Amino acid sequence: MTTSDPKGAQLRLALALTRAIPLVAPTLLKRRLAKGKDLPDRWREKLGEPSLPRPDGPLIWLHAVGLGETLALRGLIAALAGQAPDAEFLVTSTTRGSAEVLAQNLPPRTRHQFLPLDAPGYLARFLDHWRPALSVWAEQDLWPGAVTATAARGIPLALVNARMNAEAYARRRRWTGLYADLFARFRLITAQDEATARHLQALGAKRVSVTGSLKAAAPPLAADPLRLAEAREALTGRNPVLLASSHPEDEFVALSALRAAHPRPLLLIAPRDPHRGAEIAIRAAEHGLTATRRNAGQGPTADVWITDTFGEMGLWYRLCATCLIGGTFGATEGHNPWEPAALGSAMLHGPRIANFATDFAALHQAGAAQPVQPEAVIAALTADHSAMAARAKALSDTAQGALAPLATDLLKLAGLA
Repeated sequence: MTTSDPKGAQLRLALALTRAIPLVAPTLLKRRLAKGKDLPDRWREKLGEPSLPRPDGPLIWLHAVGLGETLALRGLIAALAGQAPDAEFLVTSTTRGSAEVLAQNLPPRTRHQFLPLDAPGYLARFLDHWRPALSVWAEQDLWPGAVTATAARGIPLALVNARMNAEAYARRRRWTGLYADLFARFRLITAQDEATARHLQALGAKRVSVTGSLKAAAPPLAADPLRLAEAREALTGRNPVLLASSHPEDEFVALSALRAAHPRPLLLIAPRDPHRGAEIAIRAAEHGLTATRRNAGQGPTADVWITDTFGEMGLWYRLCATCLIGGTFGATEGHNPWEPAALGSAMLHGPRIANFATDFAALHQAGAAQPVQPEAVIAALTADHSAMAARAKALSDTAQGALAPLATDLLKLAGLA
């Protein structure tokens, strides 16, 4: 760290607390492992112990927290790779699901590791091994120890795709000193929208630019060709419609509407948490509907097929002409609409879309997404929305080609452009 790097009272407190992490980390991680929340052969990555060799050449390290944020980095990596053919890429995240799904959608010259817990010794091992030329953080999750340790080594830092609504800003206001000190270490900060930019600046960020959402520019989710062919054959003649990334509130709406529908399409339910498959089957029975579960080896032979598997959303968006976006009938406030857009699946949604308000506004303006009332869900899902799907895909295709300026700015920070 240089003498000009600010280190106020709140940051000093946060860094002091990180020194206690090794006292509890092994026990907590082993508990997570016992609950299936971490991968048995990779949990020690969170102690800063790499499970992969460092590649030769300059390495760009990108970090995101969970599944959606991690997948959104793929378009940016593609843009960086196109401009810097010698660069290699490391993606870190914190959740098991993000690691498993990214493994099926990994860009070229890219590998994944879990971000070490925010303790000095773990971070030192991580940085000693990977020696990145640039550190790129996505959205809003900043770890004080990791940010300061990276900056102290002279590694340039960038914050991209930042998103912070009013509620998230309110939770952080009391830590303005901490965030101001952390933001001061970033040489480039970009936000998804103007509201986020204002919130970041109120927390002490300087020179925030608005570049839109990386999720809009992410390449289509992958699908295994054999599984795709098998699923397509199994769905032949069934008129499938999809409830994507669902939560209990969404499932109640869809199951209630399906029960009243005549004739009934085949409803695929892809829960946000695939471990909820058995629970959803019970809810379907309570509605007088039959259900089968893909994770139990069952095919689409009932009223509802619960596709409770990890990493297969690329299949269902390809096979269902229309989908209902989950999280839009409850407090979750929506999920990423750009994944179905990139694969030509028309999008319907409920009234609660605050997490992606800017994205849905753009889609609505282009006639590329449609709100729907609970009682009309099944009728809307079975209608022809091919023109709407085509408009959504055109927006996605355009966004995928718009990352070149951001990629250039990042490569300049890394000394690669």
